[in-house]
Amino acid sequence: MFYVSDIYTNEPKEFKNELQEKVYKTLKELDISFERVDTDEAITMEDCIEIDNKLDMNMVKTLFLCNRQKTDFYLFITTGNKKFDSKKFSQEMEIARVSFAPIELFEEMLGTKIGAATVYSSLINNKIQIVFDKDVLQEKYYGCSDGTTTGYMKVKTNDIVNKFLPYTKHTKKIITM
Repeated sequence: MFYVSDIYTNEPKEFKNELQEKVYKTLKELDISFERVDTDEAITMEDCIEIDNKLDMNMVKTLFLCNRQKTDFYLFITTGNKKFDSKKFSQEMEIARVSFAPIELFEEMLGTKIGAATVYSSLINNKIQIVFDKDVLQEKYYGCSDGTTTGYMKVKTNDIVNKFLPYTKHTKKIITM
């Protein structure tokens, strides 16, 4: 059985990486409230079903993408139930073909590992473009990793868009998938 803790509204007692620590310090600084759970390692969207149920929200799917030359990088945030269509993404962004970024760049550019791609990586990297599927912005709550594969949280989507992203100086692009 997949472990999901009780719900907490405070930061973890110990941080597992630099990104996770920055996430909680920034949320506190911006006065963004959250609910969070500790879990077994969650890598797939199937792992997130119990997290969704516990936090009463829908986890987003965050994909780390790049162009062929590996010079342009994107965090594409969509709903957990959608399949990724690289051709449609490329058309919507008006760019040439994209693919998944190499595994070795996850830690270097996102400050985390596979399974924990998160909008919060914008705290440590300003070279990544943040791209939202418009359906994500329709949700009241935004469910995502806290920068680890064992910590997940729920925040108001409006807080991510109107408080957090401006703080990181990232602009968002919204596309329809």
